Parts: sequence; C-alpha cells; structure tokens
Amino acid sequence: MPRSRSRSRETSEGRDPENVMRGYKATLRNPNVSDEAKQHAQQELDRYESGEATSKSAEDRHASNVKRGLKAATHNPNVTDMGKKQARDKLQAMGEQPEQPGD
Repeated sequence: MPRSRSRSRETSEGRDPENVMRGYKATLRNPNVSDEAKQHAQQELDRYESGEATSKSAEDRHASNVKRGLKAATHNPNVTDMGKKQARDKLQAMGEQPEQPGD
C-alpha cells in the first residue's frame, strides 16, 4: 500500500510532527486526562513549536545503522571468522567496544 505522506516530514521515529502536535493539543483539551499528563503535553508541544524536537541527522542515523549491522555480523553464525574479526575491527575504529567471541 503506498504511503500518503512525504518522508521528509517524518522524524527519526517515523511520526509526522503535525500529527504529534495534534495529539498533544487533544490531550490538553481532554477532560479525562490528568493534570500531570496535560503538563507533559504542554511541555512537549512547546518543544515542537520552538524547534527543539528535531530528529537525528541523516549522518547520525547512518552511523548508528552501520554499528548495528557490524554488531549483528559478529553474532551471525553464517559469517566467517574472518568476517567477524573485520566487523569487530571496524567497530573498534568507530569507537565501540565489540564483544569478544565466546568460542
């Protein structure tokens, strides 16, 4: 099924900021919501409106995905020992401390 929204409007969490703000506004007007929840909704709404609620940059997301992939490779039984060693070396170069093999 095709998506009706543009990807450029989505945050890293995959949520449309306008829909998030609508939800917080609805929370503020809902009589069945606690004062604490309304206070939180107002704080989050203020963050969105001030521009503080920004998503990770594309570079940060990419680096995070690469690290996850390398960590997965170190645990994948279908990856050769040489491939696992290369993945651990790359993780170390990225500043991560990879787990050492248990066997």
